[in-house]
Amino acid sequence: MSERVDVEQHRADVAELLAGLADRPTEEVPVHEGAVGRVLASDVVAPGPLPRFRNSQMDGFAVRAADVAPARPGAPVTLPVVGDVAAAPGEPAPLEPGTAVRIMTGAPVPVGADAVVPVEDTDHVTFNARGDGAPRGSATKVEIARGREAGEFVREPGSDVAEGAVVLRAGTVLAPHHVAAAAACGIARLPVRVPVSVAVVSTGSELVAPGDEPGPGQIWDANGPALAAAVVAAGGRVGLRLAVPDDPEVVRTGLERAAALCDLVLTTGGVSQGAYEVVKDALPEVTFRSVAMQPGGPQGLGRFAGTPVLAFPGNPVSAQVSFVVFLRDLLRQAGGLPPVRRVPAALDAAIVSPAGRRQLLRGRRVDDAGGAGARVAVVGGPGSHLVASMAAADVLIDVPAAATRLDEGAEVITWPL
Repeated sequence: MSERVDVEQHRADVAELLAGLADRPTEEVPVHEGAVGRVLASDVVAPGPLPRFRNSQMDGFAVRAADVAPARPGAPVTLPVVGDVAAAPGEPAPLEPGTAVRIMTGAPVPVGADAVVPVEDTDHVTFNARGDGAPRGSATKVEIARGREAGEFVREPGSDVAEGAVVLRAGTVLAPHHVAAAAACGIARLPVRVPVSVAVVSTGSELVAPGDEPGPGQIWDANGPALAAAVVAAGGRVGLRLAVPDDPEVVRTGLERAAALCDLVLTTGGVSQGAYEVVKDALPEVTFRSVAMQPGGPQGLGRFAGTPVLAFPGNPVSAQVSFVVFLRDLLRQAGGLPPVRRVPAALDAAIVSPAGRRQLLRGRRVDDAGGAGARVAVVGGPGSHLVASMAAADVLIDVPAAATRLDEGAEVITWPL
């Protein structure tokens, strides 16, 4: 390796390399697809009031409040029911004094009506049985037990949101309930940040795709699917996925395609000190170094054909740890998402660590029996090939480079996975 740096120096260098990705353009996406998980680029305002018209909050009877005031306390009022109003297109006829109409939830309240009496608050409703001029099964009169105030169970126009009011704020990470609010306001498209497009390139002649049958000496490619998923989870977009053999010319050709298509190229494998380090051979433009961390020590960064390149080691745990430590928050920032907050926890058991390298151990949060605070336990061994044990972890335990032993109960910083 040409140089050795600590973790924070490499993080700073990666941030500087990718600084240009933070100023993202915007695009509009249909509200009914592709919006969830995206970040709003600007405020969204209501083009009109919501609700658009006066409508009923309940199934019941639309009345004039003055008509249902009892002549004496506790005396019911009986009104003739002159029609039905459904939640359907059209405008109902005005309500004449001294009458009621049966109304459904969401239906427009007739002009003249100023209250709705819920069905459950009525008694002795008489229905038409013969179809003598009125729809069979329609009500002909209703008994209302108590008086009503004007406005009861009536939704006024703009009572949810007024015309021109902000419905969704810039920076909102869109969820289904945000989509519902936009759609209810008649908004067809939403302005969102364009995510960073990342090419994920796995290297190694030994790799086969999951689902294919490996031959002697071959393994399934875990890095390609894992890092592609990590990119999406961090708010990015996978613009290209490639798996290339250990041939520098083939690698370089693939990277030329990746650099032309994407904002960032992410490679795995071929960056250590072995005899067949294909990424190092194919990319003399990139700086390769040893970072004082474990796992994930061998790293590369630079530009190829004008496009930023990050080269991660090929061991699956090393690649995933490298993504969390060096790239995840930068992708989130570019997409308008906040960084993942690192949190303290107490060790569930003592650990030992080699001096001089910052350890990022796989761990899992466990409950403290006394409820005194968060505790964390180490999961699996330190080997960078132990990808299955990584699946049982939910944090990385950050052990400082200077520490050789941490006792049970010692406070550590954890990186949520």
